[in-house]
Order: sequence, then structure tokens, then C-alpha cells
Amino acid sequence: MKRVRTWLVMAWLAISFRFANADDWQHWRGPNRNGITSETSGWRNGTWLSVEPRWRARVGEGSTSPLVVGDRVFVMGWSDQKDTVRCLDANTGRELWLTSYACPRYGRQATGDEGFYAGPTSTPEYDPSSGLLYTLSCDGDLQAWDTRDDGRGVWQRNLYDSFSIPQRPRVGRSGRRDYGYTTAPLIYKDWVLVEVGAETGTIMAFSKATGELAWQSAAKGSAGHTGGLVLMQVEGIPCVAALTFNGLLVTRLDPNRAGETVAEYEWITNFANNIATPAVSNNQVLITSGYNHNTICKLEVSLSGVRKLWEQPVASKVCSPIIHDGRVYWAWQRMRCLDFETGQTIWEGGNFGDAGSCILTADDRLVVWGGRGRLALVETAKRSPREYRELFAIDRVCSDDVWPHVVLSGGQLFCKDRHGNLLCFK
Repeated sequence: MKRVRTWLVMAWLAISFRFANADDWQHWRGPNRNGITSETSGWRNGTWLSVEPRWRARVGEGSTSPLVVGDRVFVMGWSDQKDTVRCLDANTGRELWLTSYACPRYGRQATGDEGFYAGPTSTPEYDPSSGLLYTLSCDGDLQAWDTRDDGRGVWQRNLYDSFSIPQRPRVGRSGRRDYGYTTAPLIYKDWVLVEVGAETGTIMAFSKATGELAWQSAAKGSAGHTGGLVLMQVEGIPCVAALTFNGLLVTRLDPNRAGETVAEYEWITNFANNIATPAVSNNQVLITSGYNHNTICKLEVSLSGVRKLWEQPVASKVCSPIIHDGRVYWAWQRMRCLDFETGQTIWEGGNFGDAGSCILTADDRLVVWGGRGRLALVETAKRSPREYRELFAIDRVCSDDVWPHVVLSGGQLFCKDRHGNLLCFK
């Protein structure tokens, strides 16, 4: 394991890094893992961003999204047969430290769509209580790094080596697809939760301090290809929701019954393409995918099972929906707004291609990142209730697919493509 140290980190350690700012982007999909931030969009007097980035950095191939904690950016990449974990200065893009480990470009069971998902895809997870950063490679390397000590490795284990994990099955007449590990780890209390997809358990919890296995879910079967797990409560019981290969899985997290299944809802998608992270509002969940489904579905989860509330013939293949003020938003092909209660389309517009993500800001605007580098600012339905209204857009920010999600922190936007071009706008 290689580490590059700089004197700047010593100065950083004197800062109150253990206390997270409200606008820190510590997790997949932001501060609350739902695509919503307490920061405003920055739209003032008809202007938004400079069309030129504040800085650029090359961070290696891969579709992981960056994290931002204070004035530090953590980001993964792949090059020269190694995964890299970098810490950059959020204001300048300067590299503060780098650690790396041997890793193939594709996971050992990868098949199909080579090139689209090369390198790491799972976004890291940051624990503000310890300063540890948790990463998961496409080849199953689950590791903890001490960000307060130049990225020193704390523990590591390989999931393929530790458990019996079959290749994702072929679905119907579609080709077999297995992109390796794509789902971000999730910290819950003393555990790091991982969608392992093993024969002994789909979801597993490991000690966040040591990496030792704490429990495995009663549900078994292959992992999905989503970006993240989602915490939720079901009748007061803490749970975690996942869109696995087989569909929605809701698992208990209370100590005496952790790993027990609360509910399952079958949702198998061609090419194993359950990609969009579920969106949760209380005990209601939205799931969506393309291909044989090509719909979005609203489910209600209780301790007695799952009830479908509605299903509408609009979908997201990639972008995870946002639920806010009775509306649902996502960007796949077009930016869409639905009524959360009924599923009816309120408006749609724009052109964002297959790759897309969006953030809902405190001033009721949507930052949209899609296609091959289209960055746009769009009004929510609160500001524009009847039609799609785009305030500002920059086209061709990148020249390739932007699978990584856009990040807003400290008044800056961080945009990345799958080839490792990371740009910061202010």
C-alpha cells in the first residue's frame, strides 16, 4: 500500500475535523443521503456559475462520486492496475495525500458493458465521529482509511475471498451483466452496512472499527447495481432499504433482530439493471428502472409486508429520485416532476441523456448534471408549478458520460465524469 504524505495535512489536523459542517457531503447522495442539501443554489440576480471551472483535476477512471468534508475532497479512481484514494484541497484541487492498492480494472466476475463501468463505482462513505473513510472496489476490497493520518489503512477485507458470491444471474433473454460492486457502504451506529450479495446473506454488517462480520441478513441473493442503501423507519423500527438484484429488500437494524427481513417486493430488471437508488419518505418507497419495467413504482412498507400504491409509465434508469414537498424529481433523458401522492406527471423538460443526477437546494432549485457534461439550474415545482423552467446551463463540461453524481458543498459544485475528470465550479 502506497502513501504520499504532505505537510499540509498536519495543519489540517489542527482544524476541528471531527465536527461535520451542515453542508458537508459525507455520503452517497449528500448530507441526508436523499439528494437534498441545506445549501442554496447560488443563483443571484440572474447569474449562477462562472462558465470556467475554478479548478480541474485528473483522479483516475471510475464512476464513484466525490465526497466533501470541510475543505477536503475525497475521491477514488483507477489507473496502472491500482485503485487510488485521493484527498484534494477543495479550494484549489491540489493533492494533499494519495493512497493506492492493487486492483483490476474490472471485478473478477465482471461481464458485459466493459468500458462503461471500469474502475471503482461504489462511492466512499465518511464517518464524522472517527474521520474514517470506507471504500469498496469493484473487485470487493472493503477498506477503512484514516483521513486524519494521510489516508493510513486501518483495516481491509475482500468480500469475494471471504464469502461465496455467485455471478449475477442472466435475466430472461437479456445478456448477462455483472459490474462488480457498485453500492456505497453505509455507516449505521457501530456498523458499516454493505450489499454483499452472498449465498449466506444479501446485506451484511461489519464492525466499522475492525471490519469483523457482525451479522448477515436473512435474505439471500445477488446484489443490485444501485449506488446506495437507504435508511428508513417502519413502524418505529430502524431499517435499511436496498434495491437488490431481486427487488426491494427492507431489513431490520434493531440490535436484537438485526438482519431480519421486514419486506420484499420483486423487481427484477433485464441486464440486472436495478441501478437507481430507492427514494424514501417515512414508510413509503419509490423504485424505478428501465427495460422490461420502464416505470416508477410507489410502495408502502409495514411490518406485515408491502403494498403497491401506484405505478406510472415513466422511469429512471440511472438517476435516483428526490422526494420533496409532495413532488418527485429526477433527471433521466428529461428532467421530470411528478406528484408524489398520485404519480401523475406535473411537468418535464430539458435534455440530459442516460447519465444524470440532481440536487435539490434550500432555495427550491435543482442542480442537474447529465448527459456528456450538461450542468443546469432548474426551478422546482414550488417556483414553477406548471412547466419546466431552466434558469441557466453550461454544455459540454465534459466529453464523456457523467455517471458520478454532482456534489454541492461550501458554495462549490463538484462535477466528475467516468474517465476521472473532476471539475469545481463556484
